Amino acid sequence: MAPGPGSTWGLQAVSGARGPGFAAALQEASQVDKLIEEETGGEEVLADRLPLLGVPFSVKESFGLQGMPQSTGLVSRRGLVAMVDTPPVALLKRAGAIPLGVTNTSELCMWSESHNHVYGISRNPYDLERTPGGSSGGEGSLLAAAGSVIGVGSDIGGSIRMPCFFNGIFGHKTTPGVVSSDNQYPPVSGRFEEYLSVGPMCRYAEDLPAMLHIMAGPNAQRLSLFDRVVEQLEAGLGVRVQEVRFHELRYGFQIWRTYMRLPDNQGVPPQPFSELLGTPGHPVWPVWELIKWMLGKSDHTMAGIALALDEKTHLTKLSSSLLRHKEKLQHEMEELLGIINILGLPVTQCPLGLSQEGLPMGVQLIAGKLQDRLPLALARYLEKSFGGWRDPGAK
Repeated sequence: MAPGPGSTWGLQAVSGARGPGFAAALQEASQVDKLIEEETGGEEVLADRLPLLGVPFSVKESFGLQGMPQSTGLVSRRGLVAMVDTPPVALLKRAGAIPLGVTNTSELCMWSESHNHVYGISRNPYDLERTPGGSSGGEGSLLAAAGSVIGVGSDIGGSIRMPCFFNGIFGHKTTPGVVSSDNQYPPVSGRFEEYLSVGPMCRYAEDLPAMLHIMAGPNAQRLSLFDRVVEQLEAGLGVRVQEVRFHELRYGFQIWRTYMRLPDNQGVPPQPFSELLGTPGHPVWPVWELIKWMLGKSDHTMAGIALALDEKTHLTKLSSSLLRHKEKLQHEMEELLGIINILGLPVTQCPLGLSQEGLPMGVQLIAGKLQDRLPLALARYLEKSFGGWRDPGAK
């Protein structure tokens, strides 16, 4: 891991580390060693009070980690430092975990890779010519390369699930609202709060429920995370696999794009993407920004400009035909399980080994709202069956 913004074994995953050579993290680790030595009640006492004592973790840069950069890949926010911790980060620290630093994202977290003009483009540890996904791609890349033990990501359209799939690690998109998204940038607006999920990312399935229990704070009791589901699964897996087809999913992107731009219950629309790109000044003019990009003069990525252009040309009014497609899809899926972010369903991304090309394969495990414990338990079962995370250096 590089001691600051830049390359991590060529991965370009880290956007900020806590001091030269991780001095702050190393100092905290020394304090943990001293605490263990001085504890007279045994390690069990510490484990109960500080369940993640000494565990290193990393954080997607869109979250506040006190003293660390929080640009979210926007050039105008370069050098901006978080003043306070995002709530799930604070809870992990309170549980004894030691933050290493923050990791790269796509510009304003709105693309399926992790590239911006502040830190560059993150790469996949299984093949440096391939993407680690986005927008939590720096996090996924770093975890897969064993540069961190556990990490924090967010998902509003696949931003935990895709990086975990591309990098062969575990991740969980929680039921929206269970884990706080306060002090994240961009901030939620419009109906984003109904769809945005903050969740854990890691190499081992057993770490997911432990992390989620801590990150959720008092909301953890809503999830019944430690039911004995694993034992039931291992006792037989008496399930019948049935292939189902949801024809309305062909309209999934159009539904997602439209609902992401609808006003909230008070009629307040989400903050326009062109305004976010223009922070802290005026909104960008996408056509002019595209011309600047073609001349190599733009501070923004092509992905960000394209999203701003799409925003200007896409109608936000919900058409009656799209509403019918959405309602039919929701009805069909609720009968079975109940499109994943818009419906607010929890999802665990689970690795299933490597392909013949040596690239990660995986599956998404979906459950009903607040049933997060079910896909988390099944992920542990599949980890035992398929081997879970594979060291990219051991191919």
